[in-house]
Amino acid sequence: MTDWINAIMFGVALIAFVLGLSSVIMGFMTSTTGEKGMQEKIEYGFFGVSGLVVCLLMGYALS
Repeated sequence: MTDWINAIMFGVALIAFVLGLSSVIMGFMTSTTGEKGMQEKIEYGFFGVSGLVVCLLMGYALS
């Protein structure tokens, strides 16, 4: 049963890493200017950092 839990945790960590990294990249690629552009960058940055933190937590839980 432990192998299933580890596999699920690895899957969650992988998904969180991919979503976090892509959100950070999308935050840099936004072309909107002004207040709306800054809001998009902050939102993408927040989701990106959150995804990477979840990935790190899952990696710590697996070790």
